Amino acid sequence: CRTGHAFIGEYYTRFVPTEDVACSCGAHLQTRRHILLECPRYKDARRTTLLRISASPTVNDILGTQDGIRALAKFVAKTGAFSKTG
Repeated sequence: CRTGHAFIGEYYTRFVPTEDVACSCGAHLQTRRHILLECPRYKDARRTTLLRISASPTVNDILGTQDGIRALAKFVAKTGAFSKTG
């Protein structure tokens, strides 16, 4: 996620252009920001993990702080986000 390498549409547009780049929620392009902050599929997990570091966290808050990294680890464990099946 932090390196930009993940099983998401944003990655596929650069490295695997034959893959679908949309999110299963219907968003046109699945990005880190979309998954972490916007996707309705992850609303409950976001509330119990990422929103505990800030009421309105940014991607930089999540990826750039120790509390954010810990919250992200919990979020990924709960959701499987950024995995091939997540």
